[in-house]
Formats: sequence, C-alpha cells, structure tokens
Amino acid sequence: MNQTNKIDDSMNQTAFKMLVSEHYRGLYRFAFALTGKESEASDLTQQTFCIWAEKGHRLRDETKARAWLFTTLNREFLKGQRRLARFPEREFDDEHGGVPDLSPSVVRELDARLVVAALGRLDRMYRTPLALFYLEDHSYREIAEILAVPIGTIKSRIARGKERLGSSLKEQSASSVVRHG
Repeated sequence: MNQTNKIDDSMNQTAFKMLVSEHYRGLYRFAFALTGKESEASDLTQQTFCIWAEKGHRLRDETKARAWLFTTLNREFLKGQRRLARFPEREFDDEHGGVPDLSPSVVRELDARLVVAALGRLDRMYRTPLALFYLEDHSYREIAEILAVPIGTIKSRIARGKERLGSSLKEQSASSVVRHG
C-alpha cells in the first residue's frame, strides 16, 4: 500500500467516524420509532452505516448525507417488514413439541428438492427423526419406538434439527440470491 492510499484510508476512516458520531443518535431514534425495540433499532442503525460504508462514496453532494442515511434506514426497515410478511415469525407451543401445523397447500408450495437436499446434509441424528416426522408422517411416539429412543429425546432432536435445517436453507437461499441477484 503506498503512502497516498494510507492517507486516503485514514481520511475516509476519520470522515466515517465523524458521520457516525453526527448522525447515530438521530438514526437510532428514528429506527426505534419504527421498530419499537432497542435491539432491532440498533441493528437497523448499524445496517444503515454498513451500507454507507459500502455505497456512501457514490453520493456526490455531501450535504445530502443525512437524508441519504434516513432514507436508507427506512428502506431497510421496509425490506425487513416485507421479509417478515413473507416469512412470519411464529411462537411454538412446547406442549406440542414446537412443530407448526403445515397445511397441505403450504407443503406443496415448498421446493421439495431443496428441502430434501438440505435435509440430506444434516447429521444423521437429526435427519432421521425429521425425515420420519415430515416425510413419513410418523408421530413422536412412533419415531421414539422406531429409533428406540425416549420421546423427549425425539422432541429435542426434531427441534434442533429444524433449527439446523432452517439455517441451512437460509444460507442456501442467501447464496442463491447472491448468485442470481
């Protein structure tokens, strides 16, 4: 790295720090007003500054930085709301093993090949009970009998397997968006 690049990087870091210190509080308050939650407001504010770090250099008029930041924060919030509308978060009832009721129409809409491929990448300890439950429609009790494992263990493995499967599908979806987006 030559001396000019070092100076440019130092100036950029200083400018970024000044931008954050000048606008963080207002952006955070705006994000909190939108989300109503401290953690989400912090995440949204941080995301906005990350986007600035990537794209802010494109802004020609530095006097518009504040408007750009607030617009970006709002867009990120709306993008998150659209994502929640498509993939709503659900609270699961432990009494029923934490497994949501899936209607046949929802199941048909899933990309079965993608899910089965992700299921195949799971550790066998989680894959087997998940496959028996979702693909073969066995009850927890039947799975416990088939695998000769206590029903509590089956519930635990299905819950953990669902988490791992969900993470795998999210990663796969994110990499697909990057490739095709």
